[in-house]
Amino acid sequence: MLPVVALVGRPNVGKSTLFNRLLGQRKAIVEDFPGVTRDRHYAEVTRYGSPFLLIDTGGFEPASEDRLLTQMREQSQLALEEADIIFFLMDVRDGLTASDEEVAKMLRKIDKPVFFIVNKVDGDKQEMGASEFYALGIEKIYSVSAEHGRGVSELIEDLSELLPPAPEKAEQEDEVRMAVIGRPNVGKSSLVNKLLGFERVVANPTSGTTRDSIDTPFEHDGKRYVLIDTAGIRRKGKVSQTLEKYSAVNALKAMDRAHVVLMVIDAEEGVTDQDLAVAGYAYEKGRALILVVNKWDLPEKDEKTMGKYVEEVRRRFKYLPFAPLIFVSALTGQRVNKILPIVAEVFEEFNRRIPTAQLNKGLEEFLQKNPPSMVRGQRIKFYYAAQGAVRPPTFVLFTSRPKDVHFSYQRYLTNCFREKFGFDRVPVRIQFKGRGKQADK
Repeated sequence: MLPVVALVGRPNVGKSTLFNRLLGQRKAIVEDFPGVTRDRHYAEVTRYGSPFLLIDTGGFEPASEDRLLTQMREQSQLALEEADIIFFLMDVRDGLTASDEEVAKMLRKIDKPVFFIVNKVDGDKQEMGASEFYALGIEKIYSVSAEHGRGVSELIEDLSELLPPAPEKAEQEDEVRMAVIGRPNVGKSSLVNKLLGFERVVANPTSGTTRDSIDTPFEHDGKRYVLIDTAGIRRKGKVSQTLEKYSAVNALKAMDRAHVVLMVIDAEEGVTDQDLAVAGYAYEKGRALILVVNKWDLPEKDEKTMGKYVEEVRRRFKYLPFAPLIFVSALTGQRVNKILPIVAEVFEEFNRRIPTAQLNKGLEEFLQKNPPSMVRGQRIKFYYAAQGAVRPPTFVLFTSRPKDVHFSYQRYLTNCFREKFGFDRVPVRIQFKGRGKQADK
């Protein structure tokens, strides 16, 4: 699994700005006032040789100084438990605060790498101010400007020394790896038990009873499966609502090892923003997704209930129109037996290769039906197609102007490949490349 780097710190110290700087694009929303990042953001950073999962733990709207300190402790506690490496950000403009000292004291006691970072050091004047933070008793303080990039290269250089090389995938070619994800208490453990046919995971109506992800290999209808149960990250006991937001960390780790993701949704609560965020990460990773609406035995229903629910789920997951949708009850076993056959069919698509001759015959049909647009008086030419990868199916189209292909035409071609070759339930990737001197056009 990818190592996890967590950004923690007070509101408005620049966590989201550093997140964007490390990611290399503006993904987190950044504004110059506290509390703008309402929820955590996740991203896989691959720019520096060794990939890692970066988590922006977000800001909180401070109700009071006492409450702010409590929230910071909660953020940091999450990082202590779930992250492999911690970036603790402070703000040179605010100076060393009591909150910073409190969290730094806690972080110094843990057996994990912690980078103490003083942000907003935009010049020599601020550099002098950063020396104040050595009062924490820290051997090394990283003075950076996340906005302008100052000092970030040294930070990355030292981080890279701690990161393992990118893992080589060693897995059975025909083995289907499934991750069961979803918020606490949506019935993941009960669903796992029903899928496996025995009480493999302790199911408890109290959310957060499963601490870690657990892999279970099994066979069904002659096919080999590994089920990755990610039933939660929270321990039993009283945990604040704030930490509830961070229950997705284990799911994100598990997705790195999965082919097919079962996204479990609570039929009574419906689709939440966290569901959308976690499923969005799976989509960005190119995983096959199946939307599983659990607890379907609980809502009162009439002949229109399922149709309305399907419409609402599709509206919310509008970026996943291809994902199969199934309604089940893990408690009663209703329709649970239909999940594995769907998984098998989805995986077959996910792992399917199309012969190059068939691809190019299809491409010729698509181009004749809807020719590409003109660019500066010349029509974009497509030479040939090849399948670059599976899991997900990825097609490379060689063209005269790879950078001028409009996104709407890319969508048209994607839909054509889906329809022609039966990729109607998995993500499909289309890449455009030039030939020779045209490669950079």
